[in-house]
Order: sequence, then C-alpha cells, then structure tokens
Amino acid sequence: MTDASITDNPPPVQARRDIAPLLLVPALVIVSLPLVGSPASWLTLTVAGLAMGLMIFVMASGLTLTFGLMDVLNFGHGAFIAVGAFVAASVMLAMGPWMASDSLWLNLAAVAPAVLAAMALSGALGWGFERVIVKPVYGQHLKQILVTMGGLIVAEQLLKVVWGPDQITLTRPPALRGAFIIGDVAIEKYRVLAVAVGLVVFVAMQLVLSRTRIGLLVRAGVENSEMVEALGYRIRRVFVGVFVVGSALAGLGGALWALYQETVTAAIGAQVMVLIFIVIIIGGLGSVGGCFVGALLVGLVANYVGFLAPKVALGSNILLMALILLWRPQGLYPVAKR
Repeated sequence: MTDASITDNPPPVQARRDIAPLLLVPALVIVSLPLVGSPASWLTLTVAGLAMGLMIFVMASGLTLTFGLMDVLNFGHGAFIAVGAFVAASVMLAMGPWMASDSLWLNLAAVAPAVLAAMALSGALGWGFERVIVKPVYGQHLKQILVTMGGLIVAEQLLKVVWGPDQITLTRPPALRGAFIIGDVAIEKYRVLAVAVGLVVFVAMQLVLSRTRIGLLVRAGVENSEMVEALGYRIRRVFVGVFVVGSALAGLGGALWALYQETVTAAIGAQVMVLIFIVIIIGGLGSVGGCFVGALLVGLVANYVGFLAPKVALGSNILLMALILLWRPQGLYPVAKR
C-alpha cells in the first residue's frame, strides 16, 4: 500500500475521534433549558423528544443501512412501517382481555407477540418487495424512486382492502398508561419504554456491525462490493438479508409508532417518511451512528419548538436539516460514497 493510498483512505479510528456531532445533542438540551424556563416542563419535553427521536431511529435505521449497502432509494419503506402497525394492532386487539388486564405480565404477553408478528410480516414483505420491485432497478435511482413510490401507493390501497378504510383505535395497556411522577415532573411510561427499545436496537446494530463476521461483510460491502465478491462471498445474499432486517426494523418501528399515536391508518407509514429522510440526510447516507444522532436532534427540536413556537414547528426540522448541511454538506457521519 502506498503513502498516497493511506492518505486517501484514513483508518476508521480517525473517524471515531470526530465527536463534534455527538456534542450537538447535549448542547441542544442545555440551550433549551433557559428558553423553556420551567425545569419540570424542560425535563418532560426532553424525555418526550428522546422517545420520539428513538422511535424514528428504529424506523429509519434499516433504510439508512439499506441505502449505504445497496444504493437503493426505497420510498416504499413506509409500506413496511404501515404493515407493522396494522399487524401489531390486529394482534393486540385480538388479545383484548390481556390488553385490558391490570397485570403487567398479561400486558407484556399481548404486546410482545404483536411486535414479533409485526417484524416477521414486515420482513417477509421486504423480501418480496426486494425480489419483485427493487431487484430489476439496481443502480437506476430515478426508476427506483418511481417504482418504490408506486409500491407504497399500491401497499396503502391493499391495506385498505384488508383492514378497511377506517382508522383503527389502539388503546395502550394499563401498564403503559400514565406517568412516573418525580416531584413536579411527569414522565410518560410509554416514552420511557420507547427510549429503552430504541437504545437496545442501536446498541445491537452497533455490536453486530462492529463485532461479528456478518457485520464485517456488510461494512466491507459498503466500501467495495466488487472486492468482496472477488474474495468468494455471495454479497448479494447479504444485501437481501440486510433488506429483510431493515424491513423488520421498520415493522418494529411501526408497532411502536402505532402505540404512540394510538391510532392506525393506511397512511401511517407515508406520514413519517419525510421525517425519516430528514434524519437520514442529517446523519449522513449509510451511517447508523449518524442516523442515531440525527433522529435524536429531530425528536428534540420537534418537541422544543412545538412548545416554544407552535406555528413554526412544522418547518423546524427542515430548517435543522438546512443548518446541518451548511455545516457538513455530506451529513454528520457520511459512509456511503455517492
């Protein structure tokens, strides 16, 4: 290896030393305290923002990894979110007595299989979606946008055929209702659960990508898929597996989002796609760590601005994205070299 190649491709350790984007989250939290005024309201908004951000991360993480590895602009990702939401809602409604019980264990026994079913069905849909719709248009971004957007529209109509056009009301089980009261602070139980699930997903993804052979193949495939193929690995199978896992994560996020909203409609996936793409662009294409930081920023900004200036809350995350891109045009932690 020549000196020039070493200079052009610095080792990953150098990238890990870049902590400036990580400091944005605590900086935003600290700056917002005097603006909000009340410490109790500030803490409530902060936990709510983290919960929202981590749910968005769960939905977006699979898509950012898929784009980084497969170079696929999948606008149909919202279909997997919607399917996950509907499947989870159907399972939980079918287990109505357990959902309405005051027993924590019965509540968990209703929610856990619903989440697993949502992930399984979304993953299966992702496999079929990749084989039928995405595979013929690899490397053709314009066609990818058109066919995956078409796939999302078709999926929404099929959801209306299967579950009907009316929205489904989904009430949280008693174990996830209410809030933890700490002095003057009220922190919703469900938001704490959402934070915990999001952190578990992030840590699991980081461990898999950095500590396992599959993770090594995935990262190598992002950098140079042709070289991985030349070494005898079936990288295309890895691609399909990543697509399925990303779809399953979207189903998990859809289940979490359904309980968060307490209503499910066919458009539930499409409604969050704008936020998901903002998170992916902020984080850097193909970066799970960047997606995590971007999702936290988006969730916190949405809650702080919604409290301080509700009229401008709708465009606050677009402004956030613009400011981040002015600072770092490729996002916080770009991986994919497009």
